[in-house]
Amino acid sequence: MKRIYALIVCAFITVVGVRSAIAADEGPKVTIVFDHVLPNVPGKSMKGILVEYGPGVASVGHTHPRSAFIYATVLEGAIRTSVNDGSPVIYRAGQNFPEFPGDRHTLDENASKTEPAKLLAVFVVDTSDKELLTPLKK
Repeated sequence: MKRIYALIVCAFITVVGVRSAIAADEGPKVTIVFDHVLPNVPGKSMKGILVEYGPGVASVGHTHPRSAFIYATVLEGAIRTSVNDGSPVIYRAGQNFPEFPGDRHTLDENASKTEPAKLLAVFVVDTSDKELLTPLKK
């Protein structure tokens, strides 16, 4: 009986570990919450992107369009980030940070393994730019 119980516990731990690894590989949930052409700035749009990170979730290293100026505000939890291979910084709910045109986002993850995190990224970008994230090549 103890052997069967041990096998069940091992199977459970394996399944939970695999599910956690799969969830982490999925990256954060990204939702466009607004997308408006700027009437007084020809060729530019403002886009609001809600990024929701599960516990321990990270996004791949990436860049944004060269035209993009981004201002991100952490809404919940804490985000660990690094731009252009700089030292990692943790931003907590209520804090914000900019990203400038041409920046490389080399680290972007939930700082917690147990709590969710959310941020709102506001892009000012060329209206013609449709892809807002390009993964870094390894």
